[in-house]
Amino acid sequence: MDAIVAAALKKWPNVPACYAWLALDARGDWYMRDDRIQHAGPFPRVKGSRIDHEKLREFISRNYASDESGAWFFQNGPQRVYVELEAAPWIWRLQPDPSSSAVVVTSHTGLPARAGDAFLDESGRLFLASDIGLGIVHTLDMGVAGDAVERGSWQPQSLAFAALIARFGYCLSPAAKAKG
Repeated sequence: MDAIVAAALKKWPNVPACYAWLALDARGDWYMRDDRIQHAGPFPRVKGSRIDHEKLREFISRNYASDESGAWFFQNGPQRVYVELEAAPWIWRLQPDPSSSAVVVTSHTGLPARAGDAFLDESGRLFLASDIGLGIVHTLDMGVAGDAVERGSWQPQSLAFAALIARFGYCLSPAAKAKG
């Protein structure tokens, strides 16, 4: 967490949380969802405005965390902005390690991860459990993932998407959960 964010939390500890205004899609893109977009439909059916500003994306990434209930949020100064997730809290980018047969796994926020178990959901999406949590493999990196599967580095297990969410204890829609 940025020092300026921690200082703001100390100065204003009781700022109400914000719901449904920020979302993360399965390709690691952040979206702003104003009132008009929220009323137009749920995420990801209606995404909103993609955040393209590099410094803002970096700020969100540095201050991205989860609470005890498995809801993910961006700590924006003193305000917790809960994130609507399309698939998982982490989006994995994969690179072959040129010095070995391993795969370098990095989150959409730039954090390195050590992949463990692999899962395929009913839609054929590949998820990897890691030392920092569960994430979905970015669609552009499925070639690297396929090579790892063929080498036997990962042996994907079939598991329904709903079962993945339950097993790894995260919340796709904190807004829906807050309503009730």
